[in-house]
Amino acid sequence: MGVNQLGYEPEPLQIKEEPDDECSSPDEVQNQLSLTVHLRSHSGEKPFPCAACGRRFAHQLSLSLHQRVHSGERPHGCQVCGRSFLSSSNLTCHLRTTHTGEKPFECLTCGKRFSQRGNLTIHLRTHTGEKPFECLTCGKSFCQRGNLTAHLSTHSSARPHACDVCGKGFSEHCDLSTHMRTHTGEKPFQCLTCEKSFNNKFNLIAHMRTHTGERPFQCGTCGKSFCQRGNLNVHMRTHTGEKPFLCLSCGKRFQRKGNLMAHMTTHS
Repeated sequence: MGVNQLGYEPEPLQIKEEPDDECSSPDEVQNQLSLTVHLRSHSGEKPFPCAACGRRFAHQLSLSLHQRVHSGERPHGCQVCGRSFLSSSNLTCHLRTTHTGEKPFECLTCGKRFSQRGNLTIHLRTHTGEKPFECLTCGKSFCQRGNLTAHLSTHSSARPHACDVCGKGFSEHCDLSTHMRTHTGEKPFQCLTCEKSFNNKFNLIAHMRTHTGERPFQCGTCGKSFCQRGNLNVHMRTHTGEKPFLCLSCGKRFQRKGNLMAHMTTHS
């Protein structure tokens, strides 16, 4: 659900180990700071932790935007429908996908247009064949980071956060907290339009799009849009051919977990 598009602001760190006799020019300092921030994309360094949940960020501004998730602050309001957003970029995306239909980013190769620059960047890889996101475990490469993230779950079985009721394990504590509501029946997130309630904020946000018609998750390959990121991830497998769900009885693979579960009944 997605909901945060985080900005970037370099941390004021000094790069040079030896002092200069003269002060660096503002442009030189900015270039050094930009390099420091950029290097974190390679090193994976995330020096800014969230005091509320422990999640770490590579940039101070990214942390500041994330903290609005905890505070509930949404300073960027839509003047058309009144919805509020964490960042100005989220508001811009909302306006284009819900109200204006604007698609200012055009592919110069095939003419297809996109509402977000990032989607155009992803789409261009269908022409170049570029797949910059590589799995370090098996070497498979992907054109989108999200596809790599989904793929990595096929290698990892670490789920250190276990449910005391049913024993189900989770990789993140926040996922366990959400899961516990399936046992308690708690649904603290209510839709102000139809009063339907949900056990987590992201399900409420996804539900709200059934009222607004917003589909912010666009496929960079074919341009199809979805109201939930998970639906986009499943759709992307139609382009990549990935089938991450394996039947342990016969070895057959499936693109969707539901298809695997239905198949499993043929063995029982």
